[in-house]
Amino acid sequence: MHKDSKRREALLYHAKPTPGKIQVVPTKKYATQRDLALAYSPGVAEPCLEIEKDVNNVYKYTAKGNLVAVISNGTAVLGLGDIGPEASKPVMEGKGLLFKIFADIDVFDIEVGTKDIEEFIATVKNIAPTFGGINLEDIKAPESFEIERRLVEELNIPVMHDDQHGTAIISSAALLNAVELAGKKMEEVTMVISGAGSAAIACANLYVSFGVKPENVVMFNSKGALRKDDPKISDMQRVYATDKHYDDLAHAMKGVDVFVGLSTGDIVTPEMLLSMADNPIVFAMANPTPEINYDLAIATRKDIIMATGRSDHPNQVNNVLGFPFIFRGALDVRATKINEEMKKAAVVALANLAKASVPEQVNIAYGETKLTFGRDYIIPKPFDPRLIAEVPPAVAKAAMDSGVALAPITDWEKYKDDLLERMGSDNKMIRLLTNRARTNPKRIIFAEADQIDVLKAAQIVHEEGIGFPILLGNKEIIKELKEEIGFDTEVPIFDPKTKESEAKRHSYAQHFWESRRRKGVTLYDAEKWMRERNYFGLMMVNTGEADAMVTGHSRSYPSTIKPVMQLIDKAPGVSKIATTNMMMTARGPIFLSDTAINPNPSADDLARIALMTAKTVRMFGMEPVIAMISYSNFGSSQNEGPNKIRQAVDYLHENFPDLIVDGEIQTDFALNSEMLKSKFPFSKLVNKKVNTLIFPNLDAANITYKLLKELNKAESIGPIILGLDKPVHVFQLGASVEEMVNMAAVAVVDAQEKGKKKL
Repeated sequence: MHKDSKRREALLYHAKPTPGKIQVVPTKKYATQRDLALAYSPGVAEPCLEIEKDVNNVYKYTAKGNLVAVISNGTAVLGLGDIGPEASKPVMEGKGLLFKIFADIDVFDIEVGTKDIEEFIATVKNIAPTFGGINLEDIKAPESFEIERRLVEELNIPVMHDDQHGTAIISSAALLNAVELAGKKMEEVTMVISGAGSAAIACANLYVSFGVKPENVVMFNSKGALRKDDPKISDMQRVYATDKHYDDLAHAMKGVDVFVGLSTGDIVTPEMLLSMADNPIVFAMANPTPEINYDLAIATRKDIIMATGRSDHPNQVNNVLGFPFIFRGALDVRATKINEEMKKAAVVALANLAKASVPEQVNIAYGETKLTFGRDYIIPKPFDPRLIAEVPPAVAKAAMDSGVALAPITDWEKYKDDLLERMGSDNKMIRLLTNRARTNPKRIIFAEADQIDVLKAAQIVHEEGIGFPILLGNKEIIKELKEEIGFDTEVPIFDPKTKESEAKRHSYAQHFWESRRRKGVTLYDAEKWMRERNYFGLMMVNTGEADAMVTGHSRSYPSTIKPVMQLIDKAPGVSKIATTNMMMTARGPIFLSDTAINPNPSADDLARIALMTAKTVRMFGMEPVIAMISYSNFGSSQNEGPNKIRQAVDYLHENFPDLIVDGEIQTDFALNSEMLKSKFPFSKLVNKKVNTLIFPNLDAANITYKLLKELNKAESIGPIILGLDKPVHVFQLGASVEEMVNMAAVAVVDAQEKGKKKL
């Protein structure tokens, strides 16, 4: 992609449809005058008076307990340096977004217009009553050390400078496991650290707390090894200064057990790697270019245990594994600070989680048969759904044990359930989906690539590594549009109507006619159809020249699905195809079927739709919990609609007893577990979280998914076609670029799954 196009895309993302990345959303009703009188004057006086009596009531009556301030003065932003408070605001908003999506913590970002330590500290102290915690961000060293130290001492809420401690916590977890795998001991390992800033000091300090000896650490800055006789180094750096002489980094690395990189890319050579001890541990965490290229390092030393800051290599040291969950645990017990015990508890929880059996959802997301503790898996993956239930409880317990928790937790099982419930608002499934597609990208046809939005989707699919686009449409228009949007990568382009495609067209027509000539298809029909891009593209999939296809952006669903049903066979054992939509709702992903194909399915059809949907739900790493939806509950109506649903459920109960499915049931009872348990305690859905709804007809399913999409702004992936032998999927008319990218990722994952079955 052209640099200007990438820049334009980034600016557009932050500017549209609303400037910025976060907003304030009311949590109480505000529709009536009565609501407003309670929200503000005169009703608001009552909680104010209760807080005046006891300041701790602020946690009971306001949002303070789930509100963190992300605060910066913009003096050390990302790789941008001292760019000022206003210019740092997009980064701070981004940090707020991560807090929300990973741990359901609300954030106000605060940009402070001073570089003076005392002014900065005074500002934060003066606004601290608003917040349950303070996340300091992108403040340059050495000022950041003093600012954090003072605020931790002088405030009674959690304060942490994530730049210092985030990398320290995640890499410490990785180090514990790496040292164990290497057959070494923390108190005996020798270590070289490239980098001497706030993150390096924080890492070294935490490593020491787990047993590494300071005298076994050599720390380098840009001028060389820190020396005890250098008057310019700080007191914190002096702990890791040496009186030994080292010519350079290569000299220091000879025979050492561990290299930790927090500096700059490509400064470690294969020769330096070869000079290290057996089973060397290398954490090359410079971003985006590690201190040594991962593939080069692995090729150089087969016994290496390596981590980087990159997501495209094993063992990513990613701060998002730490700060959301550390603050979550601290807030939930109203900790007065984040102390060393809490940080160490997070380290141990992360290290232990890497040793536990990995959920299938995580294996699926990363395209692994089975992730297991070892050299390529020493820290959990950012998409691991267990993080929210494992790290915050460990941090909360450490806060309680160390005496800094003002609201101790007593029911830990309920607390874990509450944590898992918090993540229902996250659209993590989309990240899981695209990440899984990237593990084994496929050739995917975009059948309407001369439409600019379709071409934009193809460009994103290519640049994100989701798949390899094949573009169909008017070649000249596609080339012009590619230039317009900066899609400068060479990808295959075919126009079925041109002379250039004539040979392929005839070949496809012959192939199709031979397979359908006894089903009313003439060669003339086949020749005519192959001039249409959908028929042409489908034949590319049938002949193996492409792995998957997406289409439908500019045509109605019925007209687009027709050639699919003509050219693509049903999967073995399938008598009727159907569709499901995965909706990203506040309670998590919910699959709705059948949303696009079968107007009035029979009882037998409904049972088959339920089974096909269950298979798709499992493809996304979830266990299906299926409610068969109706306007009645368990026999309360004897009309035709509820009767066919009961018949479908009876069939499923008898023939698939392990499938969690029940009905007929009204939607509110299916989704409200308390109502269901109270009225229908016999249901197989009791104490289960329903994630799949099978509707009695197309009207109900289609209307429901579109209502959710428009009224609740629930993101939709679909309709996902169920029951085809090839991975072909059809957009809804006018689908957005984002929806098309998501569907392309579905098509790639579908191709991956179908490929496995044919091996």
